[in-house]
Amino acid sequence: MRVTDVRTPPVDQSGRALGPRAAETRRRILDATAALLAEQPLRELRVMDVARRVGTSPATFYQYFEDLEHAALRLAERAADEMPSILAEIAGSWDAEEALPRARRVVEAFVAHWEAHRAVLRLRNLRSEEGDPRFLAVRRRVHGPVIEALKRVVEASQRAGRVAPEVHPAAAAAALAAILERLAAFEPQLRTFGIGREQLVETTARILVQTLTGAQPDAT
Repeated sequence: MRVTDVRTPPVDQSGRALGPRAAETRRRILDATAALLAEQPLRELRVMDVARRVGTSPATFYQYFEDLEHAALRLAERAADEMPSILAEIAGSWDAEEALPRARRVVEAFVAHWEAHRAVLRLRNLRSEEGDPRFLAVRRRVHGPVIEALKRVVEASQRAGRVAPEVHPAAAAAALAAILERLAAFEPQLRTFGIGREQLVETTARILVQTLTGAQPDAT
């Protein structure tokens, strides 16, 4: 899946804004890096491998990136730019008959997001857990708004008397965000337990509805 950089205009290593041709070269380098990361771990990847895949030279790679980890960081940022569409889905109505279809779309979006960027997101999480502040910042940029959006849904349900006051909205939201990420991350492995994608989406969507709205979703 191709994603456009939207956070800041891309620049080269000297800080100069990129023209159309340079921006296209940079995008191709990122796409090649992402494809190669899906085939082998970062520690085994070489800049020459990326350059060869793009049909350019290592010197060209270094015009845009310090090293492969820098390129991987930019890929993680690029993937994070997809999150607003998921946040918009969470921010919609969770009333009655709208709740379960919306929950299904949210779960499907998380699964699709991980399917498109699995190698990069795994690397992002690994580097975050190792304490790398750059990757940690990207992960927080993704998770913080998701938790906040889910928390607002719980709070609205509590005001309506549908969710018990003993439920802490932020704790519930954090738990749901963790479920969404972990299940999406391990969706391929779950198939070995006989759990198909449709079953994963449906089950997780119902957990979302019950936690966010206090309702027992019907079979529709």
